[in-house]
Amino acid sequence: MPSSPAPASCAPGRSGSPLRGLLSDVGELMWPTRCLGCGLPGELLCPDCRARLPWIDQCYACPVCGAPFGWLTCTECKGDWEAGTTVCALPFSGVAARMVCALKDSHELRAAGVIAAAMATALDDASSWRACREGAGWLEPDVVCFVPATPEAYLRRGFDHMELVSRELCRLSGIPLLDALGRRGARDQRELGRDERARNLSGTVDVVEDVRGLRVLLADDVVTTGATMRECTRALLARGASEVTCCALARVW
Repeated sequence: MPSSPAPASCAPGRSGSPLRGLLSDVGELMWPTRCLGCGLPGELLCPDCRARLPWIDQCYACPVCGAPFGWLTCTECKGDWEAGTTVCALPFSGVAARMVCALKDSHELRAAGVIAAAMATALDDASSWRACREGAGWLEPDVVCFVPATPEAYLRRGFDHMELVSRELCRLSGIPLLDALGRRGARDQRELGRDERARNLSGTVDVVEDVRGLRVLLADDVVTTGATMRECTRALLARGASEVTCCALARVW
């Protein structure tokens, strides 16, 4: 199992003007940072909760869709996904679900760094297993792209949560960010089944940057049926990307 990610900018910043630092300190006194796992004050994810994260073991995960325990026979996909592989860090429950909700719904923007650190840890673990089995390390991406928010979600939140996560992932990995994808409106996916999700997203993703010949690491927060990741991957490959590797914080199965 991989070690838990190091704390990712969990404490409020002290850089900048003295006034900004004072306001940050006052804000911390009035509204102390609490752990997303146990609720204790201090960090967004305390050392005890980091140590107890239920990591998906990449040794047994499906290399196609990222589902746990699908290495030999996966019941979550047919092995026909367009991406070269999919890596997911955690099951979508407990702490992982609270990370996503804190960022998207509670505007806890500092959670982006914690999510990125977990994704980077999973990618490192997957790379190690690939090296053991195939004698090669992880495919080095040329750029990181992210699944963009829908226009409705962007207007509602005022930011794109996966852009924030991807910028942190780029900072950790040293891989440049390419904001290459745009999305048109579609029905809310949460109430749709697997086939309905695929139909709902068909043709709603646009590639707005030149991706010809690039090896792309595509980031998202949660993989449910894979419809969103697959539609984005198809769009990237259709515009000339040489390969797409998908990575998400969490996997539903």
